Amino acid sequence: MMIDWAAFTPWSALAGGVLIGLSAAAYVLLNGRIAGVSGILGGLLRPHPADAGWRVAFLIGLIVTPGLFSLFGHWPAVPIDTGYGSLILAGLLVGIGTRLGSGCTSGHGVCGLARLSPRSLVATVLFMAAGFATVFVIRHLLGF
Repeated sequence: MMIDWAAFTPWSALAGGVLIGLSAAAYVLLNGRIAGVSGILGGLLRPHPADAGWRVAFLIGLIVTPGLFSLFGHWPAVPIDTGYGSLILAGLLVGIGTRLGSGCTSGHGVCGLARLSPRSLVATVLFMAAGFATVFVIRHLLGF
């Protein structure tokens, strides 16, 4: 893998990280809830009427915001070198992993680490190790 230093944009990446951090901090301070997407979505699968409104609003925001972005900027080209079957399988495996790990990377990696949660530290290390191992097996051992 090579980094395209001519296209490297550290300031926009820093701004995005700051916005995610501020959003997660505001969410926990104002609502007392962790901004873990899998937990928010999972809460809709076993709905509680008083709880559903904010969950739906949060998820609608995740869906609508990229469309709003496209009104003001352009999307970068993202090459996907696999088929729909692989993407569906990957999505299912991520879903299973978030269930087994009691949360996703946004819940553990962003919010949990910020709260100095030992459980989130272990989960994040395991997420990263599983990702590294998967890429190694797929790219180097299986040759895809």
